[in-house]
Amino acid sequence: MSPDDKVLVRVEGRLGRLTLNRPRAINALDHDMVLTLRGALAAWEDDDAVAAVLIDGAGERGLCAGGDVRAISASARDGDLRAAAFWRDEYLLNAHIARYPKPYVAFMDGVVMGGGVGVSAHGSVRIVTERSLVAMPETTIGFVPDVGGTYLLSRAPGETGTHLGLTAGAIGAGDAIALGLADRFVPSGRLAELVAALADATSAGGVAEAVERFAETPPEPSLTGKPWIGACYAAETAEEIVERLSAFGDPEAAAAADTVLAKSPTAVKTTLAALRRAGELPTLEAVLEQEYRVSCAALASPDLVEGVRAQVIDKDRSPKWSPDTLAAVSAVEVERHFAPAPDGPLGLVPGS
Repeated sequence: MSPDDKVLVRVEGRLGRLTLNRPRAINALDHDMVLTLRGALAAWEDDDAVAAVLIDGAGERGLCAGGDVRAISASARDGDLRAAAFWRDEYLLNAHIARYPKPYVAFMDGVVMGGGVGVSAHGSVRIVTERSLVAMPETTIGFVPDVGGTYLLSRAPGETGTHLGLTAGAIGAGDAIALGLADRFVPSGRLAELVAALADATSAGGVAEAVERFAETPPEPSLTGKPWIGACYAAETAEEIVERLSAFGDPEAAAAADTVLAKSPTAVKTTLAALRRAGELPTLEAVLEQEYRVSCAALASPDLVEGVRAQVIDKDRSPKWSPDTLAAVSAVEVERHFAPAPDGPLGLVPGS
């Protein structure tokens, strides 16, 4: 193992450890990292010397800021399938994590966004801290929540998941637990002690016992119980959601309307459709199949390249969306995102 490795893979006691190791990029995932994670999980699955797996991030800023959007944007600009190949392996990894036969512990400390949610929130033991900042920020860059994000958000209580999906809003530890994206709260200063306890655990019960020793009462959630979220986001169309938010008479609701209107109109409308459909699908695997179709279709949208340019490359924060209003995004354009992927399904669902 070299400190230059983008994923640090080792075994400590009975604990298989995976540390995302691109701290300057807040551990953003690239294709090689996804393949390394998949390989390690496959090797440890039948290794009796490994009782549990832990994933965390190097540096002080967070677990993972998401996928390498510069590479994805370049693939969209060049019209090739590099991004699709990355997503295929990434979504297969997400599915593997969700069905992993051993305890899969994720330290969701600091920034956990996009692909970072995919490698953590599908795990069996999800730890947040006072530093956690969890989000699916895709509509900001002209994209749609993926990595199983629409599965998680569509199953959050009330319409909180719809709110987060459309606004790309970030939440802390209390909301992450209340919305079903995390399980237990442990102060960041005690994570090192928890690692040592996990390394001594020899069973799933031992892992649970170790976590309970360090877990504390989480902060109160801020989103649950806000009447405007359920009343406004239950609307059938994005346009009506914005109208309801603007007219509700609550400053927070009005601010949410402005936030939605600043996102890619195509991404907003497609995200709403994806969330509604995900809520009707029976399994994570079925949702990942849908997300793969949507993601591949997004490569043909000008908004993905423009959003990454505005937010990540030039950082002028002034994207020029095309089309630039919700009303101008046709039902045909939204439906295009749900057509079969050019290289076929992921193979997670028979007959898909």
